[in-house]
Amino acid sequence: MEAVVILSPREQEYLIGAIEAAVKVRDLRQLYLWTQGQLQALLPHQLMLCMQFDAAGALLRAEPVHAGLLDAATLRVLTHPIEGLAPRLAALFNDSERLPAITGGGRRAGDASLNQFRRPLQQLGFDHLVVHGSGRLAGASTLFALCGWQSAPSARHAYFLSLLLPHLHLALLRVAGVDAGAAGGAQSPSAAAIVRPLSARELEILGWVREGKSNFEVGIILGISPVTVKNHLQRIYRALGVSNRTHALARCISLRLLDPLGAST
Repeated sequence: MEAVVILSPREQEYLIGAIEAAVKVRDLRQLYLWTQGQLQALLPHQLMLCMQFDAAGALLRAEPVHAGLLDAATLRVLTHPIEGLAPRLAALFNDSERLPAITGGGRRAGDASLNQFRRPLQQLGFDHLVVHGSGRLAGASTLFALCGWQSAPSARHAYFLSLLLPHLHLALLRVAGVDAGAAGGAQSPSAAAIVRPLSARELEILGWVREGKSNFEVGIILGISPVTVKNHLQRIYRALGVSNRTHALARCISLRLLDPLGAST
């Protein structure tokens, strides 16, 4: 029998504040502010990997939410469509009854399965994780992996995540809805995140950005000015519905727009 969890008055205050703030989340910026703000009081993590699936259980998007700028190598480890942590977590836990699962000696059946992810996370500086998801739903399902804890998360953290899961689920779907609306709402969920197809030149630039090249370095490689590279990136951001190169790379990887092997290598 599961032990009853009694929330302290302060934890109740934090929980209500997080729920109230969740209602305002409509885009990636607001999702970032929420997860780095009110959620931190109950779930003090560094990185949240947000995954959305279609009705058939196929991974549509893997959105890493982090306070800093994630480099191309880190994004590849997290969101690569074949080798990344996102599809591997999805294979284990989407539509699973073993959730929530935590690292650090938890007692649930799903906890031991998380041990395989600790080493790659440690190499990125994000030790430990807590995973929870909606399970298979008729419209769309979601899965969330909270990574990077100063100390091992506890069953209490898993409980807090369970309480906040419906609000995380709806917030991510609203963000996806904004993407779809920007695309005119006519495409499939995965294609709806793109306002228009990216050109060969734009994909080439993104390929070099994924390799960690600066605007100046990309310009040297392609024989164009850094200003031209910057202008291309701004058009890419508008097409993808994102605001920076980190989110652009994550979106392209989740939508399989870039060669998994690295088109620019």
